[in-house]
Amino acid sequence: MVSLTLKNTFLTLIILAGVVLPQIVVGQNCGCATGYCCSQAGYCGQDAAYCGTGCQSGPCTGSNGVSVSDIVTQAFFDGIINQAPAGCVGTSFYTRSAFLNALSSFSAFGTIGTTDDSKREIAAFFAHATHETGYFCNIDETSPSSNYCNATYTQYPCAPNKSYYGRGPLQLSWNYNYGPAGDFIGFDGLANPETVATDSLVSFKAALWFWMQNVHSVMTTGQGFGATIRSINGAVECDGKRPDLVTARVNLYTNYCSQFGVAPGDNLSC
Repeated sequence: MVSLTLKNTFLTLIILAGVVLPQIVVGQNCGCATGYCCSQAGYCGQDAAYCGTGCQSGPCTGSNGVSVSDIVTQAFFDGIINQAPAGCVGTSFYTRSAFLNALSSFSAFGTIGTTDDSKREIAAFFAHATHETGYFCNIDETSPSSNYCNATYTQYPCAPNKSYYGRGPLQLSWNYNYGPAGDFIGFDGLANPETVATDSLVSFKAALWFWMQNVHSVMTTGQGFGATIRSINGAVECDGKRPDLVTARVNLYTNYCSQFGVAPGDNLSC
């Protein structure tokens, strides 16, 4: 992943800060009490602002009761890893159990809309993760071109001698992603970005955090797989820039949809 605009997230935080929030349990790290939803901005509450669009966990509006673990079977997960070249560091780092444990913080993932909607979202996530990591072979970005520090995001200042290149299943990149991801998950993403590459649970949580912030709503509103490519790496790949990479992502997605027994839907490309 190359870039991310967090304007919507910041706007949500500003709006929430300007009103009285009833019965707030915790902020950021969420971990809401039973019956409360974790909003997109990382706050707990019970009304539509928390349980509606962008809801990450809890009794989110539209939850369908789908069990993600029933869809992401060990056989499915192994089917991805087994295609990685021999000796890849990621094949022992990325595990199905780490992924399923990470879901505890993001229960809305793959559980909104119809069962087919759930299967398409799960297929999309794993298509991008497969593409970004080379079948779960790579943990770190290969040959990063910079330290991915954008100093204009002053609320997430880069730490000295730290690099924010791609790490994890969706190759989390840039200080403005590491900072808020760390705040939400509960680690210092700016001072210790390498945690995403050394702790498999944090790694999957970071990927799911990015997904829920930027991609989940694209899938749940039916914009199609092409829109997820644009959300993750559109500036580099979409609009004819890298049609080969777009095709590779689409092929993975349609393959996984086929394995899940669901039609991939429209608008596959960007």
